[in-house]
Amino acid sequence: MVDFQRARAHMVESQLRAGGVTNARILACMRSIPREDFVDPGRRELAYADDIQWLGNGRFMAAPATLAKLIKLAEITSDDTVLDIGAASGYSTAVIAGLAASVTGLEQDTALAAGATANLAALGLTNAHIVAGDIDQVGQARFDAIIVEGALDSVPDAFLAALNEGGRLVALIRNGAVSVAHVFVKSGRGVTARAEFNAFLPPLVQRPNEEFTF
Repeated sequence: MVDFQRARAHMVESQLRAGGVTNARILACMRSIPREDFVDPGRRELAYADDIQWLGNGRFMAAPATLAKLIKLAEITSDDTVLDIGAASGYSTAVIAGLAASVTGLEQDTALAAGATANLAALGLTNAHIVAGDIDQVGQARFDAIIVEGALDSVPDAFLAALNEGGRLVALIRNGAVSVAHVFVKSGRGVTARAEFNAFLPPLVQRPNEEFTF
């Protein structure tokens, strides 16, 4: 029988801290959220492995350290509204809920979105909710930070349009076999970007020819 609380603490120390994530708020959130409740039931004992968790139909959860580093780049404050694109089973949305004023998880797979909604409700999170569908489903809502959980070839204009002025969008941009985490910052003068670190995530949406349609 796995001691999940101990596994969670070990993940924070051996993966997050060792990977350079020292933000106390992020560490506290990831120490408290039961990742084992968000993975495939047959993989609960592997929930804290330093690896991607596949959820079926090409959907996945990022490895813990990768997620933590992306969240760190977004510089989320307790006053921020956040959009979590590619929320999958809702784990990342749950983590972000502990950092932000509110978070919307966007998940294209409707069955997975329903499960994510149930997962968040089970934790009693009142400042987080899941929307099933693509970016059009958020309507005119605007966000202080957007995190994209999946590699992109480029950032769609619709994603940037959903940012408030001064907002940050964090995404992995593919360049051949390598993906680089970027921060895009929106201002009245346009959008600036900076590259931060190499990382790996599968494409945001898996297709046989890897077309991006999210």
